[in-house]
This record gives sequence, C-alpha cells and structure tokens, in this order.
Amino acid sequence: MKVVLSIAGSDSSGGAGIQTDVKAIASLGVHPCTVVTCVTAQNTEKVDSIYPLPSTEIERQLVSVLSDIKIDAAKTGMLYSADIVESVAKVLERNEFPVVVDPVMVATTRSSLGSGDLTKALISRLLPLCEIVTPNIMEAESLSGLRIENDRDAEAACERMHDLGAKNVLLKGGHLGEKPVDILLTDGEFKRFSAERFKEDVHGSGCAFSAFIAGGLALGMELEECVRESKKMITAGFFNSYRIGKGFSVIQSRYSEDRYSVWKELDLALEELKGFLPADLVPEVGMNIGYALPFASKPSEVVALKGRIVRVGERIDTPSHMDFGTSIHISKIILTALGFDHTSRAALNVRFSEEIVEGFKHHGLSVSEFDRSEEPEGVSTMEWGTERAILDLGRIPDVVFDRGSIGKEPMVRVLGKSPSDLLTKLKLVLAE
Repeated sequence: MKVVLSIAGSDSSGGAGIQTDVKAIASLGVHPCTVVTCVTAQNTEKVDSIYPLPSTEIERQLVSVLSDIKIDAAKTGMLYSADIVESVAKVLERNEFPVVVDPVMVATTRSSLGSGDLTKALISRLLPLCEIVTPNIMEAESLSGLRIENDRDAEAACERMHDLGAKNVLLKGGHLGEKPVDILLTDGEFKRFSAERFKEDVHGSGCAFSAFIAGGLALGMELEECVRESKKMITAGFFNSYRIGKGFSVIQSRYSEDRYSVWKELDLALEELKGFLPADLVPEVGMNIGYALPFASKPSEVVALKGRIVRVGERIDTPSHMDFGTSIHISKIILTALGFDHTSRAALNVRFSEEIVEGFKHHGLSVSEFDRSEEPEGVSTMEWGTERAILDLGRIPDVVFDRGSIGKEPMVRVLGKSPSDLLTKLKLVLAE
C-alpha cells in the first residue's frame, strides 16, 4: 500500500489540520502516517490556544517513522515556528520522496497559526525541498513579498516563489475574482483550474486540498493530472460540507461527488435551457427546475434555483443562484415522485396551454391531470396533485398538469430521471 506522511498540527474540532489530512489521504486508498507539530485548542469559530511541541520531539517522530516505513509522498501543514521548520527540513532533506508544502499561516477563522520568522524559514528551508507549494492569496503575498490584486499579480507571485526554490507552484485563487481559479506554474507554463464559487469559506479546505495532492503523487499521478483531480475532489468537498458547530462548515474530506455532480449536472442543463426556451413558455409566477440526490427524502437534498426563471421582455433571466433546499415547490413534486420511483429525480414547470399538452401527447409522452377543485383542505397542492396524477395513471407520468383555479395559474410540470431527460422531452414539443 502507498503511504503519505502528514506533518501538521492537531485540530481539536477535527475539521482541519492533521485530522483532515488523515481522512483525505485514507479516502484515496492510501495509508496516512502522521507527525504532530502543534496541539491546538480550537473549534469552528476560533483558535483558543496553540501549544507547539518541542522541536526535538517532532524530529524524533519523523526519524521513527522514516526508519521503518517507506514513504511515497509527504505534506506539511501548520509548522508554526522557524525552529519547527528547521527540524522538519533537516530530516526531509535527507529523503527523496515528493513533498507538498501547504504554508499554513492563518486559520479559516482568521486566527494566526504562525509566529516569529516562520515566513523566512519556509522560504529558506522548505521551498527548495518541495515538489509543489500550495499557498492561498494571503500566503502567496507573504512568501513572494508581492501584492496580489489581479491575475497578472498572481502570475508574478508564482514566478517569484519559483525563483525562491519551489519546483512547482499552485496559487489557490479562491479570494481573487468572481470565479475561483487556481494557477499552477509548472515547467515554465501556467495552467488554470476553475470551479464554481461556494457561498462561504469552509474549515479545512486548504488542508484537504494539499492532502489530496500528496495522495495523488504517492499513487504515481503526473502533477497536472494530480492537481486537476484534487481540484475536482475539493470542489465536491465544498458541496458536501457540513456544519458541526456554531462557526464555519467543515470540508467533506472523504471524497464523494454525489452532491457536486448533481449540482453541476443541473447547472449545465439550466444553461442549455436558457439557450432554447421561448420566453412565452415561462409562467407568470416564474419557472424552476430541480434535481434530487439519489434516494433523496427531504428538500435539503434537492438542488434548484433559489428564486425562479423569469421573463424579461422577449428573453428569460435567472436572477438567483442554485442551491440545495431552496425551492419547496419543485422539491415537493420531485420528492413525491421519488416515493413511487427512485429514478424519477428531476422536474421543471412551464406555462400551461392546450397546445403544449397535446404536443407532449403527440410525441408519445404520458400525460396525467389533476383538478385543483378536488384538493382537500390542509394539504400541499404539489404533493397531493403530483400523487393524484401518478395514482390515476398508475405510474410516473412524463407530464403532470392542472388547469388552475381562482387565483391559481394553470401549470404544466415535466418529470424525468435527470435534467437532460427533462430537456429532451421539452425539445420534442418545441421542435414542432
């Protein structure tokens, strides 16, 4: 089995530091070894105290592990002081495995994680030893001595860190520009890796990212591929993040792409929909599209637009973003259908007309109707109506519609297995 060594601080909340490294490395099928540099008293809101271990004890941990176990890659995280950096570098320079340096200086909670001449020591002792250094914007400014306000500044900072000894540089651009773009400088060329921006910072994301990279290197991946796959995994980690305390959410460092892949699939479908949907198909109350996680059971497991698709003159607009748990209406339709068939995970609504209903029927799609006037008091229209349409047909229909009632706009709802399935059905009618 491949082995990665994490040299980092302990996070008592388990959301970052060496605990996150262990989870991320193990999720790749790689065995994690650890050398603890500091013990912190911290939670998701703040760091209360930092106790750096004696440099001699850190060195003993390193020597003990390396004397017995073949290490395939290593990563450093929180080193805290110049003395600790020196002790770590003194041992690492005698070994040949690739080292990922995550130059941790400040926690997600904005607490300082370094003291004294930490930056100078990182530059003089660790940058020349590393396969790749992975700073964020603030850390890159500290290491390079340059102010980073735009893409050109970011490239200059990467070149400066390379000149200081780093073989490769990955500058994490999460706090620069509208869309987070990480810049990799390798073999004299710049490579860019973009992702969707998450709504808030997440505890442990930097630790997990560098741990994924170290794990990929241990598995023998080429650096660019390693960064690309790690970017994918950390983006999925953002979308699978969870809250354990009162402060920041915690990164999901056990790789699972479900939540992100569902979000991304719907995002791509929404962009395609905006390209072909006639504005006159948008209902007066607006339109939405949703997609559920496999075996979803609650609205927080359904992603949809926070607002709705609206008509602006002869075009359509989406003035809000997509997220899980944002649309009760579309979620109720999907969750009701899922109760009958676990593969029916997507739905959208469009303006009602006799022509569009007949169009669906003409193309062989199953259509079922419910009558709002028969709706019992105290029930949800979306749940009751969808269930009634399914029961009347005896299976999940492709289309459910109603003709409205007083104060209620008539509506057509398209059901499907996925967003692309919805668009395929809609395109059949529009092709007329």
